[in-house]
Amino acid sequence: MAEILFPALFILLALGLPVAFAMAISVFLALSFGSSYPHLVVVKEMFAGLDSFPLLAVPFFILASEIMTGGAVTQALLRLAQSLVGHLRGGLGHANIVSSAMFAGISGSALADAAGPGAMMIRMMEKGGYDKGYAGALTIASAVVGPIIPPSITMIIYAMQDQSVSVGSLFMAGILPGLLITALVLTANARMSHLRGYASGTARPPLPEIARIALYAVPALFLIVLIVGGIRFGVFTPTEASVIAVFYALFVGMFVYRSLRLRDLPRIVLQAALTSAAVLLILGAARAFAWVLIIEGIPQFLAETIISWDLSPIVFLLAVNLLLLAFGLFMDPLPGVMILVPILAPISHSLGIAPNHFAIVVIVNLTMGLTTPPVGSLIFVVSSTVGLRPSTLIKEMPPFFLAQLMALLLITFLPFLSTWLPTASGF
Repeated sequence: MAEILFPALFILLALGLPVAFAMAISVFLALSFGSSYPHLVVVKEMFAGLDSFPLLAVPFFILASEIMTGGAVTQALLRLAQSLVGHLRGGLGHANIVSSAMFAGISGSALADAAGPGAMMIRMMEKGGYDKGYAGALTIASAVVGPIIPPSITMIIYAMQDQSVSVGSLFMAGILPGLLITALVLTANARMSHLRGYASGTARPPLPEIARIALYAVPALFLIVLIVGGIRFGVFTPTEASVIAVFYALFVGMFVYRSLRLRDLPRIVLQAALTSAAVLLILGAARAFAWVLIIEGIPQFLAETIISWDLSPIVFLLAVNLLLLAFGLFMDPLPGVMILVPILAPISHSLGIAPNHFAIVVIVNLTMGLTTPPVGSLIFVVSSTVGLRPSTLIKEMPPFFLAQLMALLLITFLPFLSTWLPTASGF
């Protein structure tokens, strides 16, 4: 089956099929021409991949993100980011990056970051004299922190594949790496702004004005404190936290910012349902794909082969980085996590690598794949949102990809970035 599965997958991806359909059809073809298993097993495995209580957190976090976006939260975060860094050289670019980091604590998704505050910042940057392609590339780079700063849909899926980590510990583990990536992308933007002569966005507002803007944004930013704090102190589980996030988002949108109306809810729920369906379809197809790999014994073979090489932990992590960066060229993070984590995580544990450290290395690697062609989803989301050719965005990406690569190496070589906060928090 594997001799049919992989060629079929790459051909279908090259033809431009969405990842979920490419994976499901390749499994169907593998069963048709490479085995005697009934085709019904594809549907069975897809449903089995979704039959999980923790997965309920995914649609609820997506719904909370949509409600918060519809409740003027995006504007509050943009104003705060611009008041903090807008006066610096390249200030609008800095505001783009900082607002993405703030919104990451609400959305849990890189695509939501790019399509929400990112799209608004691109228009603001273009009006401020920035090249539109540069603004789009910067938005792609800054949106990478969406699945790394908690809450994170990718971390929820990872914890389902590796029982040695919990969702709460991963949420804590992602904070410092997410801030590190943000800092290095800020540095890259400062350098490029200096070279291109991009000026500051606005004059620095007085401190009382900054304090007033920050106070206005506090209800939005409190969501991450509510989620992470509630999980840390055992008040609720991650799945329960996602439901609480929805009700908190409704309260903030309706009664704090007063920009969310009842007539807006059907549209918001529909958009959340469509997004959730797309995510869950990918997860179902990935489960069926992983089933074929297990039946063929590929994970066991790869594990035994890698262990036989007798690699040191650091060499293994570097090899994993290369593997995942290459894998990310063709696959989104969620199926990547479902397919590769059951193979690689046990090997990393046997080498003495901290589970949270390895998890963040994997998640950062696969998330960076969203910024690389030919499948990079962030490129196509930004391209369609602002009407730019993907090639225009790709040409502007190297400085920011280099910044992300530097962050990845620091995360790889400095385990405490991923392990200190979970340990200090009692996980």
